[in-house]
Amino acid sequence: MSLDDDTRWLEWVTKQFESIAGEDKEIDLDEFKTALKVKESFFAERFFALFDSDGSSSISLDELLKALDLLIHGTETDKLRFLFQVYDVDGSGSIDPDELRTVLKSCLRESAISLPEEKLDDLTLALFESADKDNSGSITFEELKAELETFPEVMENLTISAANWLKPPDLEQNKRKTPRYLTRAYWHNNSRKLFFLCLYGLLNTFLFIMAMLKHADGGLWIMLARGCGQCLNLNCTFVMVLMLRRCLTWLRATWVVRVLPLDQNILLHQIVGYAILIFSVGHTGAHIMNFARLSQNDGAYQLWEYLFTIRPGIGWVNGTASITGVVIQILIGLMVVCSSTFVRRSGHFEVFYWSHLSYIWVWALLVVHCANFWKWFVVPGVAFLIEKLVGIAVSRMGGLYIVEVNLLPSKVTHLVIKRPPFFQFKPGDYVYINIPTIAKYEWHPFTISSAPEQQETLWLHIRSMGQWTNRLYEYFRQPDTQTNKRLTASLRSRRHQSRAQEEMFRSASCRGSVASNKDDAVELTMYRTNGTRRNSQNPVCDPAAQAELGDASLATRELTAKLSENHRYCNIKCYVDGPFGTPTRQIFASEHAILIGAGIGITPFASILQSIMCRYRMRKQNCPNCSYSWCETIKDNEMKLRKVDFIWINRDQKSFEWFVSLLTKLEMDQADEEPEGRFLEMHMYMTSALSKNDMKAIGLQMALDLLAKKEKRDSITGLRTRTQPGRPDWAKVFQKVSEEKKGKVHVFYCGSPALAKVIKAQCERFGFHFYKENF
Repeated sequence: MSLDDDTRWLEWVTKQFESIAGEDKEIDLDEFKTALKVKESFFAERFFALFDSDGSSSISLDELLKALDLLIHGTETDKLRFLFQVYDVDGSGSIDPDELRTVLKSCLRESAISLPEEKLDDLTLALFESADKDNSGSITFEELKAELETFPEVMENLTISAANWLKPPDLEQNKRKTPRYLTRAYWHNNSRKLFFLCLYGLLNTFLFIMAMLKHADGGLWIMLARGCGQCLNLNCTFVMVLMLRRCLTWLRATWVVRVLPLDQNILLHQIVGYAILIFSVGHTGAHIMNFARLSQNDGAYQLWEYLFTIRPGIGWVNGTASITGVVIQILIGLMVVCSSTFVRRSGHFEVFYWSHLSYIWVWALLVVHCANFWKWFVVPGVAFLIEKLVGIAVSRMGGLYIVEVNLLPSKVTHLVIKRPPFFQFKPGDYVYINIPTIAKYEWHPFTISSAPEQQETLWLHIRSMGQWTNRLYEYFRQPDTQTNKRLTASLRSRRHQSRAQEEMFRSASCRGSVASNKDDAVELTMYRTNGTRRNSQNPVCDPAAQAELGDASLATRELTAKLSENHRYCNIKCYVDGPFGTPTRQIFASEHAILIGAGIGITPFASILQSIMCRYRMRKQNCPNCSYSWCETIKDNEMKLRKVDFIWINRDQKSFEWFVSLLTKLEMDQADEEPEGRFLEMHMYMTSALSKNDMKAIGLQMALDLLAKKEKRDSITGLRTRTQPGRPDWAKVFQKVSEEKKGKVHVFYCGSPALAKVIKAQCERFGFHFYKENF
């Protein structure tokens, strides 16, 4: 920081201290814990003891500023000395294994990571043995310093970042920046949307002006009402066109997708919805002002008679224009309010769902209200009706059943549905599902998480975030549901057969062919899954290979056992309407694809990754005389991909269990190094874990790195890919991708809208194409 910034920061820290200390101008341990906002009191107590230089059991402002000056402006050696003192619990001048274990255990709790005691011992020994260079049985300051110097990213940013008041404020945040919407990159990357909005705005302006000029003799209020009315004719039909999902899915395969923003139809639908509200308020308000003028001038009818009766005879169907107009205005207002983000995202999706069905009444009343509306409505209305009829026919074809259910962490329900005959879809597509047992008339959209190559079943992963999804999870959580009772005998038979097959395979393995390579490991899990032999030559494309872990490591086997406790076989009737296309259909036309999933936003990419790796295997070649393998780089119409980066961001450790089996198989499929580098690279981030440059997590992250290199397995997920703490630094991530020069980069995202804005801004900066899932 500059001298001026340093002075301002000092004033800011002083004010923060005074607000916490109170009248005695001292901070005790309890106040320190509250201000530090740490989950584990171990670090609060250690920091407090080191800050309290005079041993008075309280910290003065001078003591605090002295300590902060060391941590913010001190040398690397000063900061390392402070870290060493935190770890040296007994103050002996060295760190023994028990002290290190205590520190790492607190680090785990601080980062919300849960590991077995045996794994904690392994982490402790890995770090201790690496740091104890002279094998003396203790770690000195010089040894700890030498160990930390092998982690340059830690040394560069070593500081305390646990509490806001211990960090200098972002002094750059008040500097004015050019808004994204005024940058050249934004206009370049959003050219289709901007072109459409300009065209849409010009069309509305043209209709508005033409209608006003046509009724110029009626006065200002009539001109305004007619202008808004003509725009309503357009928008009340166009809002329907934007939701013709089957037509839009078909158009995505044509040249139209390169001209119009079809992937943003939901956003455009919302924009048109707000335009309808604005034009309807303007139309209604103008008529009210005109009726008020008429009632004052001729006195034939009162204002309320104009609005709520048919006596004035306004309208082409028995003078009902005013009454229908009032009802339409109320319904439109209700639909807009109930469609707001607050309602849809706060667990009240049903409110949005049922209120949105009012569109049927709005269209019916508009036909009665306006003599010309039917001319605008007839063509889109017929297309809409055909889509609905096709949807009903498709959803009722063939009896579909939920044949298997898995209850996953964080209240995620994994449904396995019998795949309908002739049901063809693309990776990343979604369907609408109706389960009469849960709600007879409700249809809800969910992404298909299985690959198209999986012929027998469809997968849906549904997170409980609202009334319907919560009812679904709770229904299957009950241990004695009627469906389980009906299939008890069948389930016992399948399990018995599975155990018999597994025993047979184990006996064969013991005679000299242990499942030591990746194909053998996958073959073993196939027997365990279904009791029937599967195709070991292509395990990624096989549904059984996708359902269980394909690795023999202890961590993944324990996870499989834990997930099987919440496994259900069932036979529940359901209906599926779809599939419908999404922006991810562009992925196979990409050269370098970046897939970013936040939380349950991984679901479309689960399907995509499986399909990508299936196609990748088809292009993979193996030398018949040695173990060398390579992938043909021939581009075709089916897949132009040269590189895929998959980034999965989760808040907690348990969420990784949703798809760890699938990711394990994808890693195994790439066990052999490719000459040009790995085709698929995975990047896992856990946001609840403290980053490597935080003093409360340095030791843990070092130990996790060391143990991962030793075991070739991440301790958090069981994958070969190391889970990174904190959030991605998108600027560094995209900079690395840009330097790889694998072709045009397309970024596909599914997750929270807030993170989408951050990623999109970085895409604009680097010139990457950005696609976001919308429902």
